[in-house]
Amino acid sequence: MSHSKTQRQGRLALEDGTIFTGQMFGAEAAKAGEVVFNTSMTGYQEILTDPSYAGQIVVMTYPLIGNYGVNNEDVESHRPWVEGFVVKELSVIRSNFRSTDDLENYLRKNNIIGLTDVDTRAITRKLRTRGVMRGLLTSENISDEALLERVSASPAMLGQDLVKVVKPARAYEWSAGFESEFAPLPRAKNESRRVVAIDCGAKRNIFRNLVDTGCRLVVVPADASAGEILDHKPDGVFISNGPGDPEPVTYTQKTLRELMGKVPMFGICLGHQLLGLALGSKTYKLKFGHRGANQPVQNAFTGRVEITSQNHGFAVEPRGLEKAGTIITHVNLNDQTVEGFVHKELPILAVQYHPEASPGPHDAGYLFDLFIEMMRTGKPPTAEQVAAVQG
Repeated sequence: MSHSKTQRQGRLALEDGTIFTGQMFGAEAAKAGEVVFNTSMTGYQEILTDPSYAGQIVVMTYPLIGNYGVNNEDVESHRPWVEGFVVKELSVIRSNFRSTDDLENYLRKNNIIGLTDVDTRAITRKLRTRGVMRGLLTSENISDEALLERVSASPAMLGQDLVKVVKPARAYEWSAGFESEFAPLPRAKNESRRVVAIDCGAKRNIFRNLVDTGCRLVVVPADASAGEILDHKPDGVFISNGPGDPEPVTYTQKTLRELMGKVPMFGICLGHQLLGLALGSKTYKLKFGHRGANQPVQNAFTGRVEITSQNHGFAVEPRGLEKAGTIITHVNLNDQTVEGFVHKELPILAVQYHPEASPGPHDAGYLFDLFIEMMRTGKPPTAEQVAAVQG
């Protein structure tokens, strides 16, 4: 039984006609979105505030959520972006010395609707079997038929440009590294590289990693032109994560094509997909995506397996990447999808997963050092350099 402060019945309706009934928490609302699941055991506040989840209703597979509350530090942007949040059991009993509020109050204050006391295993099994689906999360007292009609009328994720929803309105500078006593130690090694970060919905922990690796950041919106970026005289360009379908984000693809060969580039998640599209490959939608903190990825350069944090519903086609003159450097061991590539001639590096973690393991933090090395040499990374920075 949930420890929710209130007892308000709510429903999650899926486009296949399935309706799950439970107790609402957080805001009073009705929100539609793509229903996805995340397998992380902790890190719900980072998940809620990751802009990559814009347009999605997130189901947590770990059964107890909220037991360590929320705080002012473990956020990846200025507000939560999920359309809705579904958990098996909500705990308002919080036990953590860093906690400043409980999860229910946090969602209410940020107008996010939540649902608890539902069988999240059943939802997850359905999504794994059928694939991710459109859904509607609501506390409204309407008929099941009307509920399902509204689900059918909601937009599908395929074809949606959600980057324009989450991108910043203007350029800004970012100088904050890790400040918490629990964070990794800075590893700048006397570096001072000017980097322009293209913000398609970036996580703050990426910026912290870049700063602590020796980068001075200017962050620009996803629709910034190549000329505007080059005006900053960058040593390198970073392309961030973000939400939605990468194919409609044609403005960033155009910018990346114009920058290729002029400056080293490093892309993460959506940035990986946009670089793949700019090189002439294609992307496709995964059945249920990769969302969690325990995805095994093999590094083709070293043979090592990295346990990675991931959050994506699209992947890049390997055949198009190979035709574009790249080397596939990382492969997901669960389904063999592409998780990273480098160009054979141009200083371009991209990974589909999240080396900054938050939440998740730090096995792949070496990639930020590899970006520094690529800016130093002006060339794509070699197997020897990968082995050296990976330790």
